[in-house]
Amino acid sequence: MSILTHGLDRPFARPARISGARKVRLRDFALGALTLLSMGSVLTALIALRTAIYVWHMHG
Repeated sequence: MSILTHGLDRPFARPARISGARKVRLRDFALGALTLLSMGSVLTALIALRTAIYVWHMHG
């Protein structure tokens, strides 16, 4: 039997439901990651602004 068609005669099993506690942990992790990425982009923007001001004053 071909590897591509093996098991297609059986119905697909539904994935297990995620428990409430695990869902809360995943949501908290996602919010923490989003916060960290946002803080990183704000810090990068501030560094770029400070560098632009420094270069502007240096050439002025």
